[in-house]
Amino acid sequence: MDDMNIVIDVNSGSVHLFDDCSYDYIALFKEGESHADIVKLLQDSYEGVNLNEVQNEITELIEKGVLFTEDDYREVMSGFADRETVVKALCLHIAHDCNMACKYCFAEEGEYHGDRSMMSLEVGKKAIDFLAANSKNRKNLEIDFFGGEPLMNFQVVKDIVEYAKSLEVEFNKNFRFTITTNGILLDEDKMDFINENMYNVVLSCDGRKEKHDFMRPVTNNKGSYDVVMPKFKKMIEKRGDKSYYIRGTFTHHNLDFSKDVLHMADEGFDLISVEPVVAPLDADYAIQPEDIKGLLKEYETLAFDMLERKKQGKDFTFFHFMIDLSGGPCVAKRLIGCGAGFEYLAVTPYGDLYPCHQFVGMEEFKMGTVETGVTNFDLQSEFKGCNVFAKNECNECWAKYYCSGGCQANAYNYNGSIQSVYEMGCDLEKKRVECAIFLKAKELAE
Repeated sequence: MDDMNIVIDVNSGSVHLFDDCSYDYIALFKEGESHADIVKLLQDSYEGVNLNEVQNEITELIEKGVLFTEDDYREVMSGFADRETVVKALCLHIAHDCNMACKYCFAEEGEYHGDRSMMSLEVGKKAIDFLAANSKNRKNLEIDFFGGEPLMNFQVVKDIVEYAKSLEVEFNKNFRFTITTNGILLDEDKMDFINENMYNVVLSCDGRKEKHDFMRPVTNNKGSYDVVMPKFKKMIEKRGDKSYYIRGTFTHHNLDFSKDVLHMADEGFDLISVEPVVAPLDADYAIQPEDIKGLLKEYETLAFDMLERKKQGKDFTFFHFMIDLSGGPCVAKRLIGCGAGFEYLAVTPYGDLYPCHQFVGMEEFKMGTVETGVTNFDLQSEFKGCNVFAKNECNECWAKYYCSGGCQANAYNYNGSIQSVYEMGCDLEKKRVECAIFLKAKELAE
């Protein structure tokens, strides 16, 4: 990418920067060519280069276990589906209602294939009790307040937070809260409570005013940008150094989404996430297969823009370009992903349990209730068995330990099986990882 030759050893996670000759050598070596044949193929292009030294350097990397390493992760997954289930996080659907009418909303303005409803404090408490009882010895637990629009039921949000905190000492737990909001109902009191009690906050904005307003109108079909943007800016100003993300969705209508990312950076936000819409191909806003080539280029454009801005002292974080080359997630997390259906569950306003928020309302994916606990153990086992080795498409993919097999909900919506992959999503994810590694390599090289 650009002026760098980057080689990733898939199984060890090692990243190497090679000169042109070594890069060409290793490509031929990977194809099974002998050293003598490689010398014949390269000697004219690299006259004066000692190819024996190149061979020695590559051999040394192999012997050190950082190049052409064997895949021994399969052993980690052996018997994983039989391990004791530990629930680590809940997504509380605090409101199945919304004051906006976003065109791409999978939740149907918050209704999730059902009717408009609000979670009661009673259901919320039972959800917290369920998490405390099923998290075993795990101390740090995550609670995500989601919707619809959670601020439409904010008193219950506050009461659930208070209740969860009252259990921390007794059960030796530490609850960390996140809330996702469209911002319409934000006011000083809500901002103060969120900033005091929420570990993270996700603010929904699609970027440039015309793009945001087109896809995210309020229920009277007027744009929402001018309403929410001043509130988001004030929210972040008051939040200080606490974590947040301003999160957008790009569609077929803004394939030049890097401009939306840069717009939000120019507006003063330095933690930004913009993700591709996932929608039926017959939707006018859906990303089409023919859009992918341009989107791959758009990610590169964004990476180069971020490099330039960093030189100018105007750098920011783009969520999908975040990568840790020195450590990263534990092995199990690299193999199983988000843990939907066993480590992570969604709770409806009525207390029903689903694998995650994207499955809510699909009756075939109902897993139980906060009162009974998980009762659909076959479905739970299916999710526990969903890993990179269970998906044929993942086995030969160089990025499998970065994306962990992708999103099961997207795979199901496109292919009817959580054990499959969403191919367009795979293409975009691989490019995001490429850009992320490139940016990190640039940083380290400099």
